[in-house]
Amino acid sequence: LLFLPRNCEDMLSAEDCEMLYQFVYATYRPLAVAAGEFLYKRLLSHEGDEEVQPKAGEKFEASADQLKRLIRFFLESELHKHVAYLIDSLWDWAGKFLKDWECMTTLLLKNAEDDGEALSEAYESALIEIILATVREAAEGHPPVGRGAAKKILSIKEKKIQLEDCTKITKHFIVVLPELLAKYSTDAEKVTNLLQIPQYYDLDVYSTGHLEKHLDALLREVKDIVAKHSDMTVLEASSRTYCILCSEEIAIYSRVDCARTQLIDELMEQLNQLLDGFWKKEEGFCTDAAEISRIHSALRRVAAFHNAHDLTKWNLYDKTLRLLMVEMEHGSLPALMILPALQCMYFSLLWQLTTVPETSPKETLFALRRELRRFSQICMCFLNHKEKDVREKAFTILCDWLLILSHQDSNNNEEAVELLDCLPSTSLQEKLLLFIQEHVFMEEEESKEDEERKDESCKLDDLHKKRSLLAAYCKLIVYNVVEMTAAAEIYKYYVKTYNDFGDIIKEMLNKTRHNNKIQSAKTLILSLQQLFQTHTESQESSSHVDFSSASFTNMKELARRFSLTFGWDQVKSRESVAMIHKDGIEFAFQGAIGIDGRYVPPNLSFLLIISEFSNKLLKPDKRLVYAYLQRYIAEPLPCKGDKWQPLISYRNSLLA
Repeated sequence: LLFLPRNCEDMLSAEDCEMLYQFVYATYRPLAVAAGEFLYKRLLSHEGDEEVQPKAGEKFEASADQLKRLIRFFLESELHKHVAYLIDSLWDWAGKFLKDWECMTTLLLKNAEDDGEALSEAYESALIEIILATVREAAEGHPPVGRGAAKKILSIKEKKIQLEDCTKITKHFIVVLPELLAKYSTDAEKVTNLLQIPQYYDLDVYSTGHLEKHLDALLREVKDIVAKHSDMTVLEASSRTYCILCSEEIAIYSRVDCARTQLIDELMEQLNQLLDGFWKKEEGFCTDAAEISRIHSALRRVAAFHNAHDLTKWNLYDKTLRLLMVEMEHGSLPALMILPALQCMYFSLLWQLTTVPETSPKETLFALRRELRRFSQICMCFLNHKEKDVREKAFTILCDWLLILSHQDSNNNEEAVELLDCLPSTSLQEKLLLFIQEHVFMEEEESKEDEERKDESCKLDDLHKKRSLLAAYCKLIVYNVVEMTAAAEIYKYYVKTYNDFGDIIKEMLNKTRHNNKIQSAKTLILSLQQLFQTHTESQESSSHVDFSSASFTNMKELARRFSLTFGWDQVKSRESVAMIHKDGIEFAFQGAIGIDGRYVPPNLSFLLIISEFSNKLLKPDKRLVYAYLQRYIAEPLPCKGDKWQPLISYRNSLLA
């Protein structure tokens, strides 16, 4: 890539260059950096930049022109979500102009009447994304996620540059960010990106530089944004901004804490007024769509702040509990109210858990345990809700909830851990598994008929939700909240849903194997045994198993894929593979009539399934497995023919 432009510049067509430019988005950083150099020298740099020092006005125009060319390239490449990769590719070559935040923000704040030419909305959005990416690269000093195996270890010189950049970012954006937020306060996407910049500030600069007036301006703008928006990404970004600024170690804490308390007071007052009006309606139900929308927005604002801030003193728990209990009893609330109420209640209990004192009286712990169990019951009830969004939210929260409760430390209070520990009952485990089967795997099969009627973005959204549900459940298995044997049901879908969920299922398999090799192997063989039993039950009319049937072929393929997950290290996996063969042989000869082997065992053809694991056995282990097999059979075999073919094939695989 570097040789071509240096030695064959005249031979490259515009199409060739366009193709080479796209390597800036490659995950392999050396290739991306080489493409970044090529892009910078061909498209972004000015001829003679270093020989001639432009005047101040000319310098701004030159930087603005470079930025516009970069934005044009970014927009035309149509890979808008990969701006961090583009900036990282250019960083080594264009770091100087990419750190010209003064030029970038001046372009954004420019009005058309100033010089007759302002940026278009698409250019503004792209430039704000570029600003955020450059600020992140300068402050963190390492490539974005997915490019590079680990965080880069900075040299002393690089650390010095990083500190200087952080100071430069802080001093510039402390002044400019409130103006940018004021200009774009109604644009959700732009505001969300801009609100991520304060996390890279050196917050002490506010007090040491006597810049508190700019802090007040920022807090005013964020408060205004919260009032204008109900979009969750904007609200969460606003909440995180308060969280970042509210660090108790810095001098501005009391100022920000006062502003935060005032904002939450106003949000809670608004919510209380809306809920009071709602309960005063006839029978306590509301059918006014506008009122429902207002309650929905108020609950979302409070939920976004409750995520990052402890709002326990505002007693939000009782308000949301009342709403959810009404829904459980009457089933009349709209999903718009249920979803944020469920989220608020979840956050309320999480904050109560994290603040359990070391010397809590038993009465307090028992009361908290009752609330925890009540919330679990609410979530379980909503697993069967008529609204899909409510079902999915309840399932996700319940999975996270069980994971947290089973791995808490409650501030080193052993009595609290014992009382509040909550592993799911067998009944709940069955309900969670049934939910996954019905709403992830079975819906996956049913939705194939409707795929043509959905557009691509809807399909991707649906798939993303299903992947999130499956991942939430798999975490319960990995962290021993749910029994590992539950994984057997998930493994059955490994091949069938490989394109959509294969990576999640394989990761669960690897994690459970790391936790307990033997139990993981038993779960794999259990999955195959259950599939085999289902297959034989479906062929009851036949006296023998049809080896050419689709279901049997699928079982063989699943076993082959399981075998591949053990890799090439036979020593590392010898115990697991040996256990699979032992359990497989015992299952194959279950129900055999006659000790002398005169009658064919009903599960004998299962040996063809486990023969897929024979190549993972070490030679000494093959001999041991063969000897174990010999215990179940008589020599010579009294019955010849196809019925004994699985045994012959399996024995040959061990002798190979």
